[in-house]
Amino acid sequence: MTIQSAATHPHDAGAPDRHAAPTKHADSASKRAVIAASTGNALEWYDFTVYALFAVYIGQNFFQNENPTVQLMASFLAFGLGYIARPLGALILGSYGDRKGRKAALSMTIMLMAVGTLLIAIAPPYAAIGVGAPLLIVCGRVLQGFSAGGEVGGATAFLIEHAPPEKRGLYASWLQASMGISNVLAALVATIVTRAFTPEQVGEWAWRIPFIFGLAIAPVGLWMRRALDETPHFKEEAARSAKSGETAKQPLLKVLRECPRQLITGLGMSVLWAAGPYALIIYLPIYVQKNMGFASSDAFTAALIGNFFLIGGCLLSGAISDRIGRRNMLRIGALLILVAAYPLLAWLDSVRTPTALIAVQSAMCGLVALFVGSAPAALSEIFPTAVRSSGMSLSYNTAVTILGGFAPALLTWISYSTGISHAPALYAMAAAVVALISISLLPAPSKV
Repeated sequence: MTIQSAATHPHDAGAPDRHAAPTKHADSASKRAVIAASTGNALEWYDFTVYALFAVYIGQNFFQNENPTVQLMASFLAFGLGYIARPLGALILGSYGDRKGRKAALSMTIMLMAVGTLLIAIAPPYAAIGVGAPLLIVCGRVLQGFSAGGEVGGATAFLIEHAPPEKRGLYASWLQASMGISNVLAALVATIVTRAFTPEQVGEWAWRIPFIFGLAIAPVGLWMRRALDETPHFKEEAARSAKSGETAKQPLLKVLRECPRQLITGLGMSVLWAAGPYALIIYLPIYVQKNMGFASSDAFTAALIGNFFLIGGCLLSGAISDRIGRRNMLRIGALLILVAAYPLLAWLDSVRTPTALIAVQSAMCGLVALFVGSAPAALSEIFPTAVRSSGMSLSYNTAVTILGGFAPALLTWISYSTGISHAPALYAMAAAVVALISISLLPAPSKV
């Protein structure tokens, strides 16, 4: 099977053209793009992921049941419902970004995320308004999911199209590194809250503090992104279409009709991109509390430290992929997750010390980083400029909806109902197998 990459697509504004000057990338504009896009992305994903860290308290306040496990599962189901909205957000916001520009789409995702976070922060508990309480939580999660659905494709396209060709991997790796920054920020806030207040205070009201803090996304994100230039590739694609007199096509229909192989390959690769972070990073602090008896403060501290390895590992992975190729870097990351995830979790289960938890969480973050750090560039290079945002959003969010959003609820059910040990590791290992098959179908120019 031959996959046509963006580098060779005849309609890609970033492709070499004998009749056109190559796209110019000003260093100052490129650096501003990285800083602004990463800052906005980190704040947006902070709002999205802090829910998982406080799922236990949300379950206690909004989902009434005598069984704490059922409460937690209900809270995670609401977490997963946000992912049902992600494909819809990917379709609408991805298409919007391909038609109106990367800046417009990114600004819209920020405001939608802010509204969803506000709903969760101010929602009265079940004891106050009954069934209306969980409905508000679900509405907040759906808005967050819709927003996040357009974020990956739009932000990656923005970074890739501002990057010099020889640094696309490094620039795109800031997408995942900024998610690591958001995890550090969320874990830091969670650690402070759980250490500054009693468990009773956290359960009653202090759990809202991280969500209130997350509302900073609106003014900060909009200020950063309004100061940016549109990407040179998008400008060239728009100018080319206007000059040729082409009728504007719906990017979604175009990508479905012209890029089916790219979509399937991107979906397979995104399986591990989705499952790895959610099983081994986001869910792991909850898993070790419920299954291994760790205190929440120890779990959050380990998550805080581990995510520094995620940030550094993502940037390292992106930079190395610019030298050895995306496929080679992705294979290394997937293989390491396949062989190391289960032994690491089994060792932690046998030792059960805070030091071991920090070591294992850091190792898991490092393993995931090696794969996800180069994944954005690899996925973006499959699709031409005209449908890049739509294609990436659709591929990635389909995988995340199926395997990421409901992973915490599924893994909680597996752990408590089947007795299978170390379910998060097995989940990520299965995803690694699928990813390894898909990686072999990626395009093979010099830098992919």
